[in-house]
Amino acid sequence: REVISVHVGQAGVQIGNACWELFCLEHGIQPDGRMPSDKQNQVDDSFSTFFSETGTGRHVPRAIMVDLEPTSELYSLDEIRTGTYKQLFHPEQMVTGKEDAANNYARGHYTIGKEVIDLVLDRIRRLAENCTGLQGFLIFHSFGGGTGSGFTSLLMERLSVDYGKKSKLEFSIYPAPQVSTAVVEPYNSILTTHTTLEHSDCAFMVDNEAIYDICRRNLDVERPSYTNLNRLISQVVSSITASLRFDGALNVDLTEFQTNLVPYPRIHFPLATYAPVISAEKAYHESLSVADITNACFEPANQMVKCDPRHGKYMAVCLLYRGDVVPKDVNASIASIKTKRTIQFVDWCPTGFKVCFYFAIEM
Repeated sequence: REVISVHVGQAGVQIGNACWELFCLEHGIQPDGRMPSDKQNQVDDSFSTFFSETGTGRHVPRAIMVDLEPTSELYSLDEIRTGTYKQLFHPEQMVTGKEDAANNYARGHYTIGKEVIDLVLDRIRRLAENCTGLQGFLIFHSFGGGTGSGFTSLLMERLSVDYGKKSKLEFSIYPAPQVSTAVVEPYNSILTTHTTLEHSDCAFMVDNEAIYDICRRNLDVERPSYTNLNRLISQVVSSITASLRFDGALNVDLTEFQTNLVPYPRIHFPLATYAPVISAEKAYHESLSVADITNACFEPANQMVKCDPRHGKYMAVCLLYRGDVVPKDVNASIASIKTKRTIQFVDWCPTGFKVCFYFAIEM
């Protein structure tokens, strides 16, 4: 049940770089794609949903990176081509255009995007042919950039035609209220949201301002760089996809994300919260209980998007626990949250919390 990741535009590619670096660390895969000799005979190959194995024993990500800009002064594909993980990807997995979309949705969707869409779909087709049972696609992009908005919406329209019922999940960088890289971000966001609404099954949104604040407050990083932001986002992506990459009980299928979190097809924007975000120095000196972590997940300060759900009501909640957690503690924390009535559910939805445990220890 394989999953293909598609990284579009500068934001998508840079997050992809951080994610694949983390996936390799979690599965014990070296930067050249090989397994250390002592791990080669292990039984658990659940990560084959995200990696394919070549005849020579190398593990290659089931991913494609697309950026319409041939070379970016802020690096993106160049960073991967020359970085530590340059041997991990096949050169054909990286597609560049002749000129960038210049923060313009129309250029990404209609003019420049049209020139490379067939090539990108061909590369995706090759990845799909290498799968025994393709589940669907994870699409990483920003809503504010020209490529991230325009080209992604074109690509998703075409994927709906070519791959029909296959699930499409998005990890999107949404423009933040105070942090903006281009004055036209609101236009691009509205246009891409309108186009992808019918073609996306579930979209996890992240805004840079929320991530900046978490880095400053929890990790003591005074001036967070994009690398800091992307590494934090990659931890969130890793936790959401852990059940696809490891033996887990719940959400082992992409469609289960929709079942658990999407009440109506068009309302498919779940709010992701991550806890605990804690620096390595502090981690050794602090002990956090399951109740603390669970409560932290309902604090606006730990959300990936700047908004306050305490002014609204919840339609669905899915809690993913990772590590040394026992169901008894989780049930107690959820019971405590329910008794406080701090979380209001809509009256037409049962106040159920879907819970997933993932116990295994990474490499």
